[in-house]
Parts: sequence; structure tokens; C-alpha cells
Amino acid sequence: MSRLAPPPPSALLPRRGRGLRDACFVVTLFVVGGSYVLLLAALLGADLRYVAPDDFHRIVQQPETQAAARLTFLTSTVAAVIAVWVATPLAYLLSRFRFPGRVLVDLLVDIPLVLPPLVMGLSLLILFHVRIGEWQLEAWLQQTFGWRVTYEVPAIILAQFTVICGLAVRTLRTTFDMLPVRTEQVARTLGCSRYQVFRYVVLPQAGRGLFTAFVVAWARAVGEFGPILVFASATRFRTEVLSTSVFLELNHGDLGAAVATSLFLLAVALLTLVALRLFGLGGRV
Repeated sequence: MSRLAPPPPSALLPRRGRGLRDACFVVTLFVVGGSYVLLLAALLGADLRYVAPDDFHRIVQQPETQAAARLTFLTSTVAAVIAVWVATPLAYLLSRFRFPGRVLVDLLVDIPLVLPPLVMGLSLLILFHVRIGEWQLEAWLQQTFGWRVTYEVPAIILAQFTVICGLAVRTLRTTFDMLPVRTEQVARTLGCSRYQVFRYVVLPQAGRGLFTAFVVAWARAVGEFGPILVFASATRFRTEVLSTSVFLELNHGDLGAAVATSLFLLAVALLTLVALRLFGLGGRV
């Protein structure tokens, strides 16, 4: 049997010396790690210091902001519901099954998480407008079903869904990986089909994971900007959402309104984090 090597003599310090080193180490952790926390607090404080109460009152009263807020919450909710609906079976497949091309599927799912958002929006725009011979997806949808996607509300939902679905898959796969496989095996030996096992055994156990995936996907959709700007544009009362409202206010030179809208988005993000701590991540704050 191999024996553990004794510590070097330099590591054997008197108790007083060890206490001093431990204190220095903890202080270093606080200084290095706390610098990022201080940066975030400084950013928030600067925004709050810059914005006047009149700016908040003004943006709340603006019909453009009200319409953008309604459209933001509507499209984000629809996109998050679709994302969880699609991500649940995909995450379960990746967690429980070994099939040809699984590694490639796993890789593709991660692409929206690392790809620049503007590139994702540009790719969606190309997908709907590239011509294959005489066929074009946007023209075919309009002629066949009367649907317009690009620069319309469906483009917002599709852009949000494309980005957030990969995030939902990762969240749900972690959830399924943590669930015991034995309960599913027992249900199978008792005569349950795979669908019954999934419906009555797996999904009830994955309730918190489903909630977490929905909330995280919804929050990401609310703050999405790049793909929406490229694929849906930012037209007032048509395709403007809160994230693009910040962009439009900056273009108009109204920095106060832009910061006020940004703080509203920040408040939504903080409420989302509180909801995750309370209900999504083990019920702990």
C-alpha cells in the first residue's frame, strides 16, 4: 500500500503562524472575489444616481413603452413555453439514451449558448430569405398560409426561442441526470410503457427543474436584443420590445429614458432570481 507523503517542513508552521496565513488567505479571497461584486454594485449605483424620478414617470406614461412592455412579456412567455415544450423530450433523450449522432446533437444544442447573438439573428434572416432554386421559405409561408415572419411579431418569438431553447435543454438535462434511474426501471418491470414512465414517474419528479428551465428561459428572452434587432427590427408599436427600446432611446439621444428602461429590465431580472431561489433551486434563498 502506498503511503501519503509527509508535508514539507515549510508547511509545518506553529499554530500562530498558520492562523496568520489563513487570515491572509481569506482576506485575499474577499479582495479578489469582492472586486467583481463591487463593480456590479457600482454599475447599479451609477444608473440609480443618473436617473431622475421624472424619467421613470415619463417612460411609464409613454404609449411606446407600454406597447413594448406588453409585447415583451407576451413574446417571452410564448417563446419560453415553446422552449420548455421542445427542450423536455430532447433533454430526456440526451440524459437517458445512447443513440448514433448523440455527441453531434449535444454539440449543436450548445451553439446558441456560445454564438454571438447578432450572428444568430443574421442566420435566421438568411434562412428565411435564401433561395434554393425558385423556392424561398419566407415567400412560401406567405403564399401558402398567408404568414409573414421576418420583421413581424413571429420573428421576435422565433429569435427568442432559438436562443433560449439550448439554455432550457441544459437546465432540464441536469435535472434528469440527477433523478434516480432505478424508479424508472421499477416502473418498467411493473408493466409501464416508456410514455407512462415519463408521464407519471419522471415529470412529477422534475417539477422544480421544469419551473427553473421556464423561468431562466423567460428571463433570457425578456433581455434578448441582438437576434431580435436583426431578424425582427425595432419598429415602434410593431416589433419594439423593451430591450430594443433602450437601443431606440439611445439613438434618439434620450439617455435618461434608456437608463430608466434598463433599470426596469434589471428589476425584472432581480425578481426572476428571487423566484428561482424560492421555488426553482431547492426552495432556498
